[in-house]
Amino acid sequence: MGLSATAVGALLGLGIQVYSNALRKLPFSRHPWEHVVGMGLGVVFVKSLLKWEAQQEQDLDKLLQRAKECNERRYIDAEDD
Repeated sequence: MGLSATAVGALLGLGIQVYSNALRKLPFSRHPWEHVVGMGLGVVFVKSLLKWEAQQEQDLDKLLQRAKECNERRYIDAEDD
């Protein structure tokens, strides 16, 4: 997963930079260092997006577990009355 995320991020950054140059009607490799920076930023973006998604999944699991426990307590307390 890490290698594919890195590749997707690098391609995303490179694609955005090439598209930006194409929109401005500049040569595709006008400043090659901008491609490297764009690829790096793309990798950082995709990696942080994956970390955020994993954190959201963990938070959702905790929330669902808490709701399940509350519902069980409510059902058990209702039977005791």
